[in-house]
Amino acid sequence: MTETSILRVESVSLSFGGIQALNRVDLEVLPGEILAIIGPNGAGKTSLLNCINGLYRPDSGHIFFENLDITPLKAHKRARLRMGRTFQHTELFAGMTVLDNIKSGRTMDIQANFFGAFFHVGKAVREEMKHRRELEETVIDFLDLNHVREQPVAMLPHGLQKRVDLARALALNPKVLLLDEPMAGMNIEEKEDMASFFLDIHRDLGATLIWIEHDLSTVMNLSDRICVLNFGEKIALGTPDEVRQEPDVIEAYLGQEEAG
Repeated sequence: MTETSILRVESVSLSFGGIQALNRVDLEVLPGEILAIIGPNGAGKTSLLNCINGLYRPDSGHIFFENLDITPLKAHKRARLRMGRTFQHTELFAGMTVLDNIKSGRTMDIQANFFGAFFHVGKAVREEMKHRRELEETVIDFLDLNHVREQPVAMLPHGLQKRVDLARALALNPKVLLLDEPMAGMNIEEKEDMASFFLDIHRDLGATLIWIEHDLSTVMNLSDRICVLNFGEKIALGTPDEVRQEPDVIEAYLGQEEAG
């Protein structure tokens, strides 16, 4: 690539026992692009995302974020580099409110000593209120969650829970957002809303988006480029039009009808 990548995956392999989840996968992601990762079930899509954000440690290969080799870093240290993540199954605190769940994404930015944080006094309170105002004025309004901000997450429908998961990732002020099937289980209207939020995030916040999604029409319409995995190997990478015409992709995933 001629442009400087924000994220680079170099020859990453990962196995679980005798199962090869990823086999020497290479990938470069440009700043500010929307890159989709697609493939059949079991292709290695989530495994690749887990290697990128540090939940899995690859058997071999390297991962670079802004030219820093982050391969040995734990997930929380990658988060400090402004790498946000959502999950296929929302990993929210069900008994907490929407606002408290979103605030948990900003925890590492709150500056307070142990005493203040433990007893919730002094600087800890001021820091929390400052970040709460910022979140209310930006993330909560941005994702239209103001009407449910004091409700427990467990009381929300699935589509709103997925939006809260996205909001918590945005609270990190991410440079890169890793989204694992953010539209899974949504109805058509909810998918349209989420697609609109993605475009707003991309346009207004300048975040780079890397996402896994099975809805091919949405992938083709929203993504700048698409990476296709099959049995842990990258079989194609290009624009939606380029990927749509790849013989290997047609055979492995899209089918003859999509090719037409």
